Amino acid sequence: MFNPTKIIAIGLNYHDHAKEMNVSVPKYPLIFMKPPTSVILNGESIIYPDQTKELHYEGELGIVIKEKIKNVAKKVAYKYIAGYTCANDITARDLQRIDGQWTRSKSFDTFCPLGPRIVSDIDPLDGLEITTKVNGLIKQHSSTKNMIFNVFELVSFISSIMTLMPGDIIITGTPPGVGPLNVGDIVEVEIEGIGVLRNNVIGPYT
Repeated sequence: MFNPTKIIAIGLNYHDHAKEMNVSVPKYPLIFMKPPTSVILNGESIIYPDQTKELHYEGELGIVIKEKIKNVAKKVAYKYIAGYTCANDITARDLQRIDGQWTRSKSFDTFCPLGPRIVSDIDPLDGLEITTKVNGLIKQHSSTKNMIFNVFELVSFISSIMTLMPGDIIITGTPPGVGPLNVGDIVEVEIEGIGVLRNNVIGPYT
């Protein structure tokens, strides 16, 4: 279902999240990458690595690229999007603080749940509700209308830097309310019009 050559992720892309963090809105999208080996599907288990003591969820909208593209204009970017999915940018928050950059904290196996499906007939510019729950309790709730850079701006910006291949994933940033996960938790990311991405958390040797 998902076979990306790369996953490009966006940091700090919701106005309400920037306000929560008390930081300025970025002038350009803040991008980082996750490896394809971090991908798991709906219903599969997130592994809590023994290298971290602070595992966090980050519910996000995912963009799936349709075909090979480079230097795509914002006004035609919609033509190159195969569809949208739910994503969870699992993060080892303590390692992120220690390293000062994000590669190690974002790249463990199982750190990029995607699913439950890819939907093409929705428009995030209309304002899709995005909600993250842990053990049934709402932890994040916002709308894609609160994105600082919309999906078409992101596709255009990223394609000006690197060639995007069919199946590549862009995860578009998280709303406010990120927080911890523990072994045994069930985390759900729900996006209006797509469905619910549900994963459980297990220990490294379970």
